[in-house]
Amino acid sequence: MQESRLFKIVYYLLDRGTATAPELAERFEVSVRTIYRDIDALSGAGIPIYAESGRNGGIRLMPAFTLDRTILSGQEKSEILSSLEGLGRISGMYSQDTMEKLSALFGVAASDWLEVDFSRWGDLPGDNRKFEELRDAVIRHCCVKITYVGTDGRSGERIIEPLKLLYKSKDWYLKAYCRTKQGFRLFKLSRILEWELLQEEFAPKPYPGAPESMPESCGRVVLRFPGEMAYRVYDEFDVSQIRKDADGSLTVTATMPQDDWLVGYLLSFGTQVEILEPRSLAEIVMKTAKEIYEKHKS
Repeated sequence: MQESRLFKIVYYLLDRGTATAPELAERFEVSVRTIYRDIDALSGAGIPIYAESGRNGGIRLMPAFTLDRTILSGQEKSEILSSLEGLGRISGMYSQDTMEKLSALFGVAASDWLEVDFSRWGDLPGDNRKFEELRDAVIRHCCVKITYVGTDGRSGERIIEPLKLLYKSKDWYLKAYCRTKQGFRLFKLSRILEWELLQEEFAPKPYPGAPESMPESCGRVVLRFPGEMAYRVYDEFDVSQIRKDADGSLTVTATMPQDDWLVGYLLSFGTQVEILEPRSLAEIVMKTAKEIYEKHKS
């Protein structure tokens, strides 16, 4: 408890410049005597803190003091700056000016270690704008009108209360309460075709369940790919799900949503995938492939 208060006193003085003992005592809800003991403890730890009596007196830090000489090690300061920079790139919470001030305060140069681009390959700036505006809607708690393509392929307008952005399995999603459907929904950002931030604000509701909860339609799937498909297999599956066989082929065992999406996904491999399990899935894919052939054979 005392260590936490000592840390807060240092930051309070860094921010304010000077403070009286009664001011600090009121701020941290302790006695004036305790504040003076804290000052002695900080001084004993090498913090250049001193008290001046008189009309313009008070408790101060030496003017040249920075965190470079105190509680945080050089590695800790670098880690803090790197973490804040990464968070800032995604959330927009920290401006470049803020990062420069922290860098100067810590006496450590910020590393330009991360670049985040939410757009697909090509000149498609709309993806970044979509993410930024939906992020703002989450932070500001304002309703959004969206045009969304459902799993049935049909698009429609929804009014939603955006709650949280979620990155899951190489895709971005928006957790929200859908006023149109009167329930909580998980919207895939790539299927949000149009969006408009509305003036109406809302009180956030807790999203039920853990984000890692698995849909009921998920099940075990075993697939075999030829070795030349390794580039895509390792792109789309975790290495722990892949077994390299003696003949060079790759066997994948994974838990996947067994729905229309999976059928389309497997068809995207053409003849370069063999469905080993479940047999029912293989039959559905064969039936769909036959329907595609019949539709286009003329």
